[in-house]
Amino acid sequence: MIPLWWCWQQKGTRGIPEQKQGAFATDSPVRESCDRQGAAAGGQPVKMELTDQQVMIRQAAAEFAQKEIGPHVREWDRDAHFPVDVMRQAGELGFLGVLVPESYGGAGLGYVEYVGVIEEIAKVCPAIGLSVAAHNSLCTGHMLLFGSEQQKQRYLPQLATGRWIGAWGLTEPTAGSDAGGTRTTAVRDGDEWVLNGSKTFTTHAAVGDVVVVFASTDASKKHHGISSFVIDKGTPGLTVGKHEDKLGMRASDTSEVVLQNCRVPADALVGREGEGFKQAMKVLDGGRISIAALSVGTAAGALGHAIDYAREREQFDRPIGAFQAIQFKIADMATETEAARLLTYRAATLADEGKPVTTASAMAKLFASEVAVRVAEQAVQVFGGYGFVKDYPVEKY
Repeated sequence: MIPLWWCWQQKGTRGIPEQKQGAFATDSPVRESCDRQGAAAGGQPVKMELTDQQVMIRQAAAEFAQKEIGPHVREWDRDAHFPVDVMRQAGELGFLGVLVPESYGGAGLGYVEYVGVIEEIAKVCPAIGLSVAAHNSLCTGHMLLFGSEQQKQRYLPQLATGRWIGAWGLTEPTAGSDAGGTRTTAVRDGDEWVLNGSKTFTTHAAVGDVVVVFASTDASKKHHGISSFVIDKGTPGLTVGKHEDKLGMRASDTSEVVLQNCRVPADALVGREGEGFKQAMKVLDGGRISIAALSVGTAAGALGHAIDYAREREQFDRPIGAFQAIQFKIADMATETEAARLLTYRAATLADEGKPVTTASAMAKLFASEVAVRVAEQAVQVFGGYGFVKDYPVEKY
Protein backbone atom coordinates (compact mmCIF):
# COMPACT_ATOMS: atom_id res chain seq x y z
CA MET A 1 0.00 0.00 0.00
CA ILE A 2 1.16 3.52 -0.81
CA PRO A 3 1.57 5.92 2.13
CA LEU A 4 0.43 9.51 1.64
CA TRP A 5 3.91 10.91 2.09
CA TRP A 6 5.01 8.99 -1.02
CA CYS A 7 2.06 10.33 -3.00
CA TRP A 8 3.01 13.84 -1.91
CA GLN A 9 6.56 13.35 -3.20
CA GLN A 10 5.15 12.38 -6.59
CA LYS A 11 3.50 15.80 -7.02
CA GLY A 12 3.46 16.76 -10.66
CA THR A 13 4.39 13.30 -11.93
CA ARG A 14 2.44 11.05 -14.26
CA GLY A 15 3.46 7.72 -12.74
CA ILE A 16 -0.04 6.72 -11.66
CA PRO A 17 -0.77 3.02 -11.13
CA GLU A 18 -3.42 1.51 -13.38
CA GLN A 19 -6.85 2.04 -11.87
CA LYS A 20 -8.76 -0.93 -10.52
CA GLN A 21 -12.06 -2.01 -12.01
CA GLY A 22 -15.19 -3.27 -10.30
CA ALA A 23 -17.70 -2.02 -7.78
CA PHE A 24 -15.09 0.06 -5.98
CA ALA A 25 -13.19 1.28 -9.01
CA THR A 26 -11.37 4.55 -8.46
CA ASP A 27 -12.08 5.57 -12.04
CA SER A 28 -15.28 7.21 -10.77
CA PRO A 29 -16.63 10.29 -12.52
CA VAL A 30 -15.05 12.47 -9.86
CA ARG A 31 -12.00 13.43 -11.89
CA GLU A 32 -14.00 14.45 -14.92
CA SER A 33 -16.94 15.90 -13.03
CA CYS A 34 -14.72 18.10 -10.91
CA ASP A 35 -13.21 19.58 -14.06
CA ARG A 36 -15.89 22.23 -14.30
CA GLN A 37 -17.16 25.37 -12.68
CA GLY A 38 -19.17 25.16 -9.46
CA ALA A 39 -21.05 28.17 -8.13
CA ALA A 40 -19.49 29.08 -4.79
CA ALA A 41 -20.92 31.03 -1.90
CA GLY A 42 -21.31 34.63 -2.92
CA GLY A 43 -21.56 33.69 -6.57
CA GLN A 44 -17.81 33.12 -7.00
CA PRO A 45 -16.92 30.25 -9.35
CA VAL A 46 -14.64 27.53 -8.06
CA LYS A 47 -12.45 25.56 -10.44
CA MET A 48 -12.28 21.91 -9.43
CA GLU A 49 -9.96 19.47 -11.17
CA LEU A 50 -8.17 16.61 -9.48
CA THR A 51 -4.42 16.43 -9.96
CA ASP A 52 -2.53 13.23 -10.60
CA GLN A 53 -1.38 13.32 -6.99
CA GLN A 54 -4.94 13.59 -5.71
CA VAL A 55 -6.03 10.67 -7.88
CA MET A 56 -3.11 8.63 -6.53
CA ILE A 57 -4.12 9.40 -2.95
CA ARG A 58 -7.68 8.21 -3.64
CA GLN A 59 -6.25 5.00 -5.08
CA ALA A 60 -4.07 4.47 -2.01
CA ALA A 61 -7.10 4.85 0.25
CA ALA A 62 -9.16 2.53 -1.93
CA GLU A 63 -6.46 -0.14 -1.87
CA PHE A 64 -6.14 0.09 1.90
CA ALA A 65 -9.92 -0.15 2.41
CA GLN A 66 -10.38 -3.10 0.09
CA LYS A 67 -7.43 -5.06 1.50
CA GLU A 68 -7.47 -4.28 5.22
CA ILE A 69 -11.13 -3.43 5.90
CA GLY A 70 -13.27 -5.17 3.30
CA PRO A 71 -12.74 -8.78 4.46
CA HIS A 72 -13.82 -7.93 8.03
CA VAL A 73 -16.79 -5.60 7.56
CA ARG A 74 -19.50 -8.11 8.40
CA GLU A 75 -17.70 -9.44 11.48
CA TRP A 76 -16.95 -5.98 12.88
CA ASP A 77 -20.52 -4.86 12.29
CA ARG A 78 -21.96 -7.94 13.99
CA ASP A 79 -19.70 -7.64 17.03
CA ALA A 80 -19.65 -3.82 17.20
CA HIS A 81 -15.87 -4.21 17.14
CA PHE A 82 -13.61 -1.18 16.78
CA PRO A 83 -10.44 -2.35 14.95
CA VAL A 84 -7.68 -0.50 16.78
CA ASP A 85 -4.95 -2.28 14.80
CA VAL A 86 -6.44 -1.21 11.47
CA MET A 87 -6.74 2.37 12.69
CA ARG A 88 -3.06 2.24 13.63
CA GLN A 89 -2.30 1.08 10.09
CA ALA A 90 -4.36 3.94 8.72
CA GLY A 91 -2.25 6.29 10.82
CA GLU A 92 0.99 4.80 9.51
CA LEU A 93 -0.21 5.45 5.97
CA GLY A 94 -1.07 9.06 6.76
CA PHE A 95 -4.86 8.74 6.73
CA LEU A 96 -5.28 9.97 10.33
CA GLY A 97 -3.34 13.19 9.87
CA VAL A 98 -4.25 14.22 6.35
CA LEU A 99 -4.55 17.94 7.19
CA VAL A 100 -1.78 18.05 9.79
CA PRO A 101 1.46 19.71 8.62
CA GLU A 102 4.45 17.47 8.11
CA SER A 103 6.27 19.31 10.89
CA TYR A 104 3.80 17.72 13.33
CA GLY A 105 3.97 14.26 11.76
CA GLY A 106 1.04 14.63 9.38
CA ALA A 107 0.64 14.30 5.63
CA GLY A 108 0.41 18.06 5.09
CA LEU A 109 -2.35 17.80 2.49
CA GLY A 110 -5.60 19.68 1.91
CA TYR A 111 -9.33 19.12 2.09
CA VAL A 112 -9.64 17.88 -1.48
CA GLU A 113 -7.23 15.03 -0.71
CA TYR A 114 -8.97 14.50 2.62
CA VAL A 115 -12.45 14.04 1.19
CA GLY A 116 -11.04 11.59 -1.35
CA VAL A 117 -9.61 9.46 1.46
CA ILE A 118 -12.88 9.49 3.42
CA GLU A 119 -14.99 8.69 0.36
CA GLU A 120 -12.89 5.69 -0.65
CA ILE A 121 -12.86 4.21 2.86
CA ALA A 122 -16.59 4.80 3.31
CA LYS A 123 -17.32 2.99 0.04
CA VAL A 124 -16.07 -0.18 1.70
CA CYS A 125 -17.15 0.48 5.30
CA PRO A 126 -19.03 3.63 6.33
CA ALA A 127 -18.32 2.89 10.01
CA ILE A 128 -14.55 3.02 9.58
CA GLY A 129 -14.97 6.00 7.28
CA LEU A 130 -16.81 7.71 10.13
CA SER A 131 -14.03 6.95 12.62
CA VAL A 132 -11.34 8.24 10.25
CA ALA A 133 -13.40 11.39 9.62
CA ALA A 134 -14.09 12.02 13.31
CA HIS A 135 -10.46 11.48 14.28
CA ASN A 136 -9.17 13.88 11.60
CA SER A 137 -11.78 16.60 11.81
CA LEU A 138 -12.71 16.76 15.47
CA CYS A 139 -10.06 16.00 18.09
CA THR A 140 -7.07 16.34 15.74
CA GLY A 141 -8.64 19.25 13.89
CA HIS A 142 -9.40 21.07 17.13
CA MET A 143 -5.82 20.78 18.35
CA LEU A 144 -4.51 21.89 14.95
CA LEU A 145 -6.74 24.97 14.86
CA PHE A 146 -6.69 26.10 18.48
CA GLY A 147 -4.02 24.23 20.44
CA SER A 148 -1.07 26.09 21.89
CA GLU A 149 2.32 25.31 20.40
CA GLN A 150 3.04 23.15 23.46
CA GLN A 151 -0.25 21.26 22.97
CA LYS A 152 0.40 20.81 19.26
CA GLN A 153 3.86 19.41 19.92
CA ARG A 154 2.47 17.00 22.51
CA TYR A 155 -0.67 15.75 20.78
CA LEU A 156 -0.50 16.18 17.01
CA PRO A 157 2.42 13.79 16.30
CA GLN A 158 0.63 11.08 18.29
CA LEU A 159 -2.77 11.70 16.69
CA ALA A 160 -1.55 12.19 13.11
CA THR A 161 0.33 8.89 13.10
CA GLY A 162 -2.43 6.87 14.75
CA ARG A 163 -0.44 6.07 17.85
CA TRP A 164 -3.23 7.80 19.75
CA ILE A 165 -6.93 7.78 18.89
CA GLY A 166 -8.76 11.06 19.46
CA ALA A 167 -12.24 11.73 20.86
CA TRP A 168 -14.23 14.97 20.96
CA GLY A 169 -17.00 15.53 23.50
CA LEU A 170 -19.51 18.27 22.76
CA THR A 171 -22.97 16.66 22.86
CA GLU A 172 -24.79 16.17 26.16
CA PRO A 173 -28.14 14.55 26.97
CA THR A 174 -29.69 18.02 27.22
CA ALA A 175 -27.40 19.82 24.77
CA GLY A 176 -27.46 18.35 21.28
CA SER A 177 -28.00 20.91 18.54
CA ASP A 178 -28.19 23.49 21.34
CA ALA A 179 -24.49 23.30 22.18
CA GLY A 180 -24.86 26.52 24.12
CA GLY A 181 -26.90 24.59 26.69
CA THR A 182 -23.80 22.75 27.96
CA ARG A 183 -24.18 21.72 31.61
CA THR A 184 -20.75 20.20 32.14
CA THR A 185 -18.81 22.61 34.34
CA ALA A 186 -15.17 23.53 34.82
CA VAL A 187 -14.21 25.44 37.96
CA ARG A 188 -10.78 26.97 38.47
CA ASP A 189 -9.02 25.79 41.63
CA GLY A 190 -5.56 27.28 41.88
CA ASP A 191 -3.42 25.87 39.08
CA GLU A 192 -6.06 23.33 38.10
CA TRP A 193 -9.51 23.06 36.57
CA VAL A 194 -12.08 20.71 38.12
CA LEU A 195 -14.56 19.28 35.60
CA ASN A 196 -17.91 17.65 36.33
CA GLY A 197 -20.56 16.43 33.91
CA SER A 198 -21.01 13.98 31.05
CA LYS A 199 -20.89 13.82 27.28
CA THR A 200 -23.00 11.49 25.18
CA PHE A 201 -22.71 10.12 21.63
CA THR A 202 -18.94 10.68 21.76
CA THR A 203 -17.08 8.94 18.95
CA HIS A 204 -14.06 7.02 20.33
CA ALA A 205 -14.92 7.72 23.98
CA ALA A 206 -14.15 4.11 24.95
CA VAL A 207 -11.12 3.61 22.70
CA GLY A 208 -9.61 7.10 22.63
CA ASP A 209 -6.28 8.03 24.17
CA VAL A 210 -7.15 11.71 24.45
CA VAL A 211 -10.40 13.66 24.42
CA VAL A 212 -11.30 17.31 23.88
CA VAL A 213 -14.31 18.24 26.01
CA PHE A 214 -16.38 21.38 26.36
CA ALA A 215 -17.47 22.77 29.71
CA SER A 216 -19.09 25.90 31.06
CA THR A 217 -16.59 28.09 32.89
CA ASP A 218 -19.08 30.96 33.37
CA ALA A 219 -22.74 29.96 33.18
CA SER A 220 -23.88 33.60 33.27
CA LYS A 221 -22.36 34.15 29.82
CA LYS A 222 -24.18 31.15 28.28
CA HIS A 223 -22.39 30.08 25.07
CA HIS A 224 -19.80 32.84 25.56
CA GLY A 225 -18.88 31.14 28.83
CA ILE A 226 -17.98 27.74 27.33
CA SER A 227 -14.34 26.64 27.19
CA SER A 228 -12.57 23.57 25.81
CA PHE A 229 -10.09 21.28 27.53
CA VAL A 230 -7.83 18.46 26.37
CA ILE A 231 -7.68 15.48 28.73
CA ASP A 232 -5.51 12.38 28.54
CA LYS A 233 -6.89 8.89 29.03
CA GLY A 234 -6.28 7.67 32.55
CA THR A 235 -6.72 11.08 34.17
CA PRO A 236 -8.43 10.51 37.55
CA GLY A 237 -12.10 11.41 37.34
CA LEU A 238 -12.35 10.69 33.61
CA THR A 239 -14.27 7.47 32.92
CA VAL A 240 -16.21 5.85 30.11
CA GLY A 241 -19.94 5.42 30.58
CA LYS A 242 -22.50 3.62 28.47
CA HIS A 243 -21.47 2.15 25.13
CA GLU A 244 -24.20 2.83 22.56
CA ASP A 245 -25.57 -0.28 20.85
CA LYS A 246 -26.31 1.36 17.50
CA LEU A 247 -28.47 0.38 14.55
CA GLY A 248 -25.66 1.14 12.12
CA MET A 249 -22.04 2.36 12.05
CA ARG A 250 -21.41 -0.35 14.62
CA ALA A 251 -17.66 -0.69 14.07
CA SER A 252 -17.22 2.96 15.08
CA ASP A 253 -17.17 3.32 18.85
CA THR A 254 -19.82 5.64 20.31
CA SER A 255 -19.88 5.94 24.09
CA GLU A 256 -20.43 8.28 27.00
CA VAL A 257 -17.71 10.35 28.70
CA VAL A 258 -18.17 10.88 32.44
CA LEU A 259 -16.32 13.57 34.38
CA GLN A 260 -16.42 13.37 38.19
CA ASN A 261 -14.19 15.87 39.94
CA CYS A 262 -11.74 15.44 37.09
CA ARG A 263 -8.73 17.63 37.79
CA VAL A 264 -6.61 18.85 34.91
CA PRO A 265 -3.72 21.36 34.90
CA ALA A 266 -4.38 24.94 33.88
CA ASP A 267 -2.57 24.37 30.59
CA ALA A 268 -5.20 21.80 29.58
CA LEU A 269 -7.37 24.75 28.57
CA VAL A 270 -7.40 24.96 24.76
CA GLY A 271 -7.24 28.54 23.53
CA ARG A 272 -8.67 31.22 25.77
CA GLU A 273 -11.34 30.85 28.39
CA GLY A 274 -14.84 31.42 27.01
CA GLU A 275 -13.91 30.70 23.39
CA GLY A 276 -14.96 27.06 23.34
CA PHE A 277 -18.27 27.60 21.57
CA LYS A 278 -16.64 29.61 18.77
CA GLN A 279 -13.96 26.95 18.48
CA ALA A 280 -16.60 24.22 18.17
CA MET A 281 -18.41 26.07 15.39
CA LYS A 282 -15.16 26.46 13.47
CA VAL A 283 -14.23 22.82 13.95
CA LEU A 284 -17.69 21.72 12.80
CA ASP A 285 -17.35 23.71 9.57
CA GLY A 286 -14.58 21.31 8.57
CA GLY A 287 -16.36 18.37 10.16
CA ARG A 288 -19.38 18.89 7.91
CA ILE A 289 -17.14 18.54 4.86
CA SER A 290 -15.88 15.20 6.15
CA ILE A 291 -19.41 13.96 6.88
CA ALA A 292 -20.45 15.01 3.38
CA ALA A 293 -17.54 12.94 2.03
CA LEU A 294 -18.56 10.05 4.26
CA SER A 295 -22.09 10.28 2.85
CA VAL A 296 -20.84 10.36 -0.74
CA GLY A 297 -18.73 7.28 -0.07
CA THR A 298 -21.69 5.51 1.53
CA ALA A 299 -23.87 6.28 -1.47
CA ALA A 300 -21.15 5.32 -3.94
CA GLY A 301 -20.54 2.02 -2.16
CA ALA A 302 -24.21 1.10 -2.20
CA LEU A 303 -24.48 2.19 -5.83
CA GLY A 304 -21.48 0.08 -6.83
CA HIS A 305 -22.96 -3.03 -5.25
CA ALA A 306 -26.34 -2.36 -6.87
CA ILE A 307 -24.77 -2.05 -10.32
CA ASP A 308 -22.79 -5.27 -9.88
CA TYR A 309 -25.86 -7.14 -8.68
CA ALA A 310 -28.01 -5.79 -11.52
CA ARG A 311 -25.49 -7.19 -13.99
CA GLU A 312 -25.22 -10.59 -12.28
CA ARG A 313 -28.76 -11.36 -11.12
CA GLU A 314 -30.95 -12.88 -13.85
CA GLN A 315 -34.72 -13.11 -14.06
CA PHE A 316 -36.76 -13.99 -17.13
CA ASP A 317 -33.57 -15.10 -18.90
CA ARG A 318 -31.83 -11.74 -18.68
CA PRO A 319 -29.92 -9.62 -16.14
CA ILE A 320 -32.27 -7.49 -14.08
CA GLY A 321 -30.23 -4.48 -15.18
CA ALA A 322 -31.78 -4.93 -18.62
CA PHE A 323 -35.16 -3.92 -17.21
CA GLN A 324 -36.04 -0.27 -17.38
CA ALA A 325 -37.37 -0.19 -13.81
CA ILE A 326 -33.91 -1.09 -12.49
CA GLN A 327 -32.20 1.23 -14.96
CA PHE A 328 -34.29 4.16 -13.74
CA LYS A 329 -33.34 3.44 -10.13
CA ILE A 330 -29.64 3.24 -10.92
CA ALA A 331 -29.75 6.37 -13.07
CA ASP A 332 -31.33 8.35 -10.23
CA MET A 333 -28.90 6.90 -7.69
CA ALA A 334 -25.87 7.75 -9.82
CA THR A 335 -27.10 11.27 -10.57
CA GLU A 336 -27.74 12.12 -6.95
CA THR A 337 -24.42 10.64 -5.84
CA GLU A 338 -22.58 12.72 -8.41
CA ALA A 339 -24.41 15.90 -7.39
CA ALA A 340 -23.51 15.25 -3.74
CA ARG A 341 -19.90 14.66 -4.73
CA LEU A 342 -19.73 18.00 -6.54
CA LEU A 343 -21.15 19.88 -3.56
CA THR A 344 -18.61 18.17 -1.33
CA TYR A 345 -15.66 18.97 -3.55
CA ARG A 346 -16.85 22.55 -3.87
CA ALA A 347 -16.77 22.93 -0.08
CA ALA A 348 -13.36 21.22 0.09
CA THR A 349 -11.95 23.51 -2.59
CA LEU A 350 -13.22 26.60 -0.78
CA ALA A 351 -11.60 25.35 2.44
CA ASP A 352 -8.28 24.82 0.69
CA GLU A 353 -8.48 28.34 -0.72
CA GLY A 354 -9.04 29.76 2.75
CA LYS A 355 -12.51 31.05 1.91
CA PRO A 356 -15.56 30.90 4.22
CA VAL A 357 -17.13 27.44 4.14
CA THR A 358 -19.93 27.59 6.70
CA THR A 359 -22.70 27.71 4.08
CA ALA A 360 -21.00 25.45 1.54
CA SER A 361 -20.12 22.77 4.08
CA ALA A 362 -23.63 22.80 5.55
CA MET A 363 -25.19 22.46 2.09
CA ALA A 364 -22.84 19.61 1.20
CA LYS A 365 -23.57 17.74 4.42
CA LEU A 366 -27.32 18.26 4.18
CA PHE A 367 -27.63 17.10 0.59
CA ALA A 368 -25.04 14.32 0.69
CA SER A 369 -26.38 12.76 3.89
CA GLU A 370 -29.92 12.64 2.52
CA VAL A 371 -28.63 11.22 -0.76
CA ALA A 372 -26.79 8.49 1.15
CA VAL A 373 -30.07 7.42 2.78
CA ARG A 374 -31.99 7.44 -0.50
CA VAL A 375 -29.33 5.61 -2.49
CA ALA A 376 -28.85 2.97 0.21
CA GLU A 377 -32.61 2.40 0.33
CA GLN A 378 -32.82 2.02 -3.44
CA ALA A 379 -29.83 -0.34 -3.44
CA VAL A 380 -31.76 -2.60 -1.07
CA GLN A 381 -34.67 -2.49 -3.51
CA VAL A 382 -32.40 -3.51 -6.41
CA PHE A 383 -31.33 -6.54 -4.38
CA GLY A 384 -34.94 -7.36 -3.55
CA GLY A 385 -35.32 -9.75 -0.63
CA TYR A 386 -31.58 -10.40 -0.58
CA GLY A 387 -31.02 -6.75 0.24
CA PHE A 388 -32.52 -7.38 3.68
CA VAL A 389 -30.17 -10.17 4.72
CA LYS A 390 -26.62 -9.86 6.00
CA ASP A 391 -25.19 -12.34 3.53
CA TYR A 392 -25.41 -9.53 0.96
CA PRO A 393 -23.53 -6.24 1.38
CA VAL A 394 -26.09 -3.45 0.93
CA GLU A 395 -27.98 -4.15 4.18
CA LYS A 396 -25.30 -2.33 6.17
CA TYR A 397 -25.27 0.84 4.07
